[in-house]
Amino acid sequence: MSKSDQRLQDEGSRRQVLIAGATAGLISRFVVAPLDVVKIRLQLQSHSLSDPLSHAGLGGSPIYKGTVGTLRHIVRHEGVTALWKGNVPAEMMYVAYASIQFTTYRSVTQLLHRAAGEDRLPHAAESFVSGAAAGATATASTYPLDLLRTRFAAQGNDRVYASLWRAVRDIRRDEGARGFFRGLTPALALIVPSMGLFFAVYEGARLPMSRLELPGGTGDAAAGMLASVVAKTGVFPLDLVRKRIQVQGPTRSRYVHKNIPEYAGTVRTIRTILEREGARGLYRGLTVSLFKAAPASAVTMWTYERTLNFLRQGDGKMGDAESI
Repeated sequence: MSKSDQRLQDEGSRRQVLIAGATAGLISRFVVAPLDVVKIRLQLQSHSLSDPLSHAGLGGSPIYKGTVGTLRHIVRHEGVTALWKGNVPAEMMYVAYASIQFTTYRSVTQLLHRAAGEDRLPHAAESFVSGAAAGATATASTYPLDLLRTRFAAQGNDRVYASLWRAVRDIRRDEGARGFFRGLTPALALIVPSMGLFFAVYEGARLPMSRLELPGGTGDAAAGMLASVVAKTGVFPLDLVRKRIQVQGPTRSRYVHKNIPEYAGTVRTIRTILEREGARGLYRGLTVSLFKAAPASAVTMWTYERTLNFLRQGDGKMGDAESI
């Protein structure tokens, strides 16, 4: 929790924000990695649990039932380490994403201040615009790592890619540079309103919650959790569409789910899912997504605030020492 009543985008230098954002992303990713793998597996499962006819032609694909059931199935058949599949590109993505996100958020806010002068936007609108710009910039910049994370998490015991380097090489060779950006359209479509809502809710809740008598002074974490749940729920169908499109291409039938349908384009993918799976198909994995998003955002914002405060205090002590 910040010691001052400054708003998030007003705190710290560019270097401090960059380091704090990278640290927050690194720690957050490791904590929620198992839930992320479970979410991706559920999102890619296109067969219905209640319709046995949809189980025809699974080709050995697993049938996951719920968050806990999926966790147990993965551990039983693939081992505990499978819960961290795709963690290397994911850690790289989270560190880069968080750094770009917080730095862009701060820079866009300062730009809005300079452009508006004294006629500043309302705090909620300013946070929404800055958050949306930060989310879009970070998503586009780190998207190839997101795609690699998804493909590694979707692998079963039969490995599609033996290593990160081979995955990059194979995708480049078989799908071209565009292959690294499959699903970018729904990713941007969801991240702009999602991050805009996240930062708007977070900024509105952070200071009031910081004044509450919460255990360990966890107002920042609670505000981050609330903001994440609100933002994630509304745009979840686009997140599922993104994951389905990310595993398209020549390796589509080689992942743990052998029966992933062929999709083309965001709108057509939504139509196909609605026709074959119904509206519920667009929300596969929502429960675990919320379980993942809430602690991930809480850990991210809690770590970010404290790392930033630590850096500011350290720089302040150095400045005082130099002035003596």
